[in-house]
Amino acid sequence: MTWNTRIRQLHRWLSIIFTLAVIVNIVAMVAQHQAVWIGLLALFPLILLMLTGLYMFTLPYLAKERTAEGTPSRL
Repeated sequence: MTWNTRIRQLHRWLSIIFTLAVIVNIVAMVAQHQAVWIGLLALFPLILLMLTGLYMFTLPYLAKERTAEGTPSRL
């Protein structure tokens, strides 16, 4: 597996984890269980989602720069 494939797979799994954390947060709010850790449960995957998403967002721009310089792109 290449580095880009691993990042994409990680991004997919993080989105599932984030969705589950948001659902847990909503259920806890409806049940009137206010705990700080429940509110922060979705924050860690959200930060990782942002980082992996920004990496994947920049890939096409980096590929254009590589091909403009004359080196072949290996994405």
